[in-house]
Amino acid sequence: MLDINKLLMAETMAPCDADAYLNDLDTWNEDMARAQASKEGIQLSDAHLDVICTLRDHFAECGPTPNARSLLKTLEDAYMDQGGRKYLYKLFPRGPITQGCRLAGLPTPSGNADPSFGSVH
Repeated sequence: MLDINKLLMAETMAPCDADAYLNDLDTWNEDMARAQASKEGIQLSDAHLDVICTLRDHFAECGPTPNARSLLKTLEDAYMDQGGRKYLYKLFPRGPITQGCRLAGLPTPSGNADPSFGSVH
């Protein structure tokens, strides 16, 4: 069944389609990430870019993640020395998966941006 709220939200996200997939993942660059981060009130640092590159590398190796929980666990393990989940949420206050994937130009795992699941927008 089509969720009209998701469809309306997708209409405002150019050049994304209703599933939040970019039309061409290869068009992403750091300048695009910086511009998007600026719109979201974030000044990208090397720490942000490191997480973004980790997300992109994971996507390149494993493809789309079926759920946000497994991707968050992967990130937590990778950044355990810096503080794990708390560190990731300090960098990406709207959620390391939702906001991180958006800034990385990657599709967001299904169900992650659904307000009924408690994601941070």
